[in-house]
Amino acid sequence: VQLQASGGGLVQAGGSLRLSCEASVRNDYRLGNMGWYRQTPGKQRDLVASISRDGDTNYAASVKGRFTISKDNARDTVHLQMNSLEPSDTAVYYCNADARRVYTGAIAYAWGQGTLVTVSS
Repeated sequence: VQLQASGGGLVQAGGSLRLSCEASVRNDYRLGNMGWYRQTPGKQRDLVASISRDGDTNYAASVKGRFTISKDNARDTVHLQMNSLEPSDTAVYYCNADARRVYTGAIAYAWGQGTLVTVSS
């Protein structure tokens, strides 16, 4: 699985940004869960939001009601719509996905390159 993320940038508090992540998956793998994590210097990488293959979503408490994760199954792409951004949302955001090999059931995990989101006060 290879992931290509895009959409970070600088925005003022209260503004919005949309992150996108496109997955490239070999024909013998089936894409599973996708999600977004974020990390600030010196801290661990934390889950922001995830979406299962069936469309079930999960959000960190700090972003619930402000962020929305969605996916385009036809394009193997996941989006993170971030509204009402706060300075505390400033971080490097990483896309994550897993995929299961059709014949063996083996699971592969992948991370996209980080994309920086900076929210100014």
